[in-house]
Amino acid sequence: MKHIKSFLLLIFLIQNLVGQVENWERKASIMVDSQIMARGVSDNHVLNIMRQTPRHEFIPVEQQPNAYMDYPLPIGYEQTISQPYIVGLMTSLLQLKGHEKVLEIGTGSGYQAAVLAPLSNEVFTIEIVKELAERSAKKLKDLGYNNIHVKWGDGYQGWPDEAPFDAVIVTAAPPEVPPKLFEQLKVGGRLVIPVGSIWQELWVITKLEGEIMDKESVIPVRFVPMVHPEKPIPDQD
Repeated sequence: MKHIKSFLLLIFLIQNLVGQVENWERKASIMVDSQIMARGVSDNHVLNIMRQTPRHEFIPVEQQPNAYMDYPLPIGYEQTISQPYIVGLMTSLLQLKGHEKVLEIGTGSGYQAAVLAPLSNEVFTIEIVKELAERSAKKLKDLGYNNIHVKWGDGYQGWPDEAPFDAVIVTAAPPEVPPKLFEQLKVGGRLVIPVGSIWQELWVITKLEGEIMDKESVIPVRFVPMVHPEKPIPDQD
């Protein structure tokens, strides 16, 4: 009898989970309208792509019922998938037109890269946690994203072989702007990055002629820290 009850409970949980993700397009649309657009993000291209991107595919199965709620979720290895509002805000701040070559630092779950992919020409994304890099690369490939390139590496170094980039987005917070990321940005390009240790701010940095950095503070934020690898990471190129 005990085994039967356990089996029935398992069936109930599976059915409940399936129900949670079956209506994901409606949930994603509600998420965008009530959590992102309502808070001031107005770029229709970004909003429409986020309505069409299955956030539940990028998180552990036990977290999927919460996939379209407006808060970060754990994805393992002490990392999180960012709050949907922050994803929408940071993506809109890049002001992508569709032709850009974009560098992302901090692949994480792969969700941010999936949002960037239809809005740009190519996305190059670096993840310091090898297991997350491998998992995200497989997930993105399985979902049919063919313009995203994932690399296990040190985000502080950027991706020099593919530089320069039209836009750079960073999804972890360094104590200050990594010089190599600014160097790899094209003149006129935009770098969207959270900066700080205890107190963090989201910055939009535009690269001007003469390596001049034009900075604008957007809002206070809270991200996981951007860290250096414990050991050198072999060249993946």
